[in-house]
Amino acid sequence: MSADTIYALSSGSVPAGLAVIRLSGRHSLAALQRLTGAGEQRRRAAKGPPRQAPPPRLAKRVAITDVDRGEVVDEGLALWFPAPASFTGEDVVELHLHGGRAVISAVLEALARCPGLRMAEPGEFTRRAFENGKLDLTAAEGLADLISAETEAQRRQALRQMRGDLGRIYENWRQRLLKALAHLEASIDFSDDDLPEGIADQVCLEVAELYAEIAAHLRDQRRGERLRDGVHLAIIGPPNAGKSSLLNWLARRDAAIVSATAGTTRDVIETHLDLGGYPAVVSDTAGLREGGDEIEAEGVRRARGRAGDADLKLAVLDGETWPRVDPCTAELIDENSLVAINKSDLTEPPPPLSVNGRPGFAISVHTGAGLNAFLAAI
Repeated sequence: MSADTIYALSSGSVPAGLAVIRLSGRHSLAALQRLTGAGEQRRRAAKGPPRQAPPPRLAKRVAITDVDRGEVVDEGLALWFPAPASFTGEDVVELHLHGGRAVISAVLEALARCPGLRMAEPGEFTRRAFENGKLDLTAAEGLADLISAETEAQRRQALRQMRGDLGRIYENWRQRLLKALAHLEASIDFSDDDLPEGIADQVCLEVAELYAEIAAHLRDQRRGERLRDGVHLAIIGPPNAGKSSLLNWLARRDAAIVSATAGTTRDVIETHLDLGGYPAVVSDTAGLREGGDEIEAEGVRRARGRAGDADLKLAVLDGETWPRVDPCTAELIDENSLVAINKSDLTEPPPPLSVNGRPGFAISVHTGAGLNAFLAAI
């Protein structure tokens, strides 16, 4: 365990109704007793014995006192978690206080004057939990993902990883590899002894099975990474087809300028959204067409680049010109595309709705027709 005792504000930003300050290390209990009125100066003045440690994991109402200034800073709850039954595996103290800026500042200043204490570095509590065997690396990563989760799907994945689902898979692979290695070494080191035949062949079969499992695990099309960072969606199509209007409908706000003038969008407009519990990074791009001025040509080049990098392309076509599809958009529609024929309230696109073999949806961003089915397909 580290010799230093660390402390930090472990809850969210202030001001808030409640704030939690955490301490971890061998001086945590002494710091708690000092701040709650059981400091060395008071004990000497009272000529009494040292105060006993409080009951572990029991919230107790306390007055937090700055001993050097002789004043009460705040009233709140204090909890003590003796090692090793704590998050970090060390003695841990939590102070649940009012979340005002002045309160937090005063308590942190009082802690800074306690012997043996220092401010924690970013992530140091989790690092100590890992070093003391409380978390493995996969669980630590899951904890970080859980803290930063913004959607329901991200929360579920992070919680499963933090609770050890991924760690158990890797531990199973490790145990099987060690077993195979032990069998192989035994067949080499004790070849003259009376060992069962075919050990090497059995090891080869086990390693081949394990290799297949690991390869299948890695061939998941980066689902975990996409869920963590967000699926990248690029809205493409000809000018004035309704791409910016679709982005605004998905975002439920005016994220992009909408105009009847073709070519309004010149650059890529990126918006982070929660689509049905899944994180998505949706990009509105410039209208695809040949010609135009230098700025529009640069916008088209960026649109093509973003479409090439996207996980999924949302191709928005103009229903007033359907079934004619402009070649600039058609060449980008592939197996990673969804097609939407917009302005269905102005013209009824005849079936079948498909481009390059990809199914299409008749929608109207203006009236909202067909948009829920299109969103479900995304």
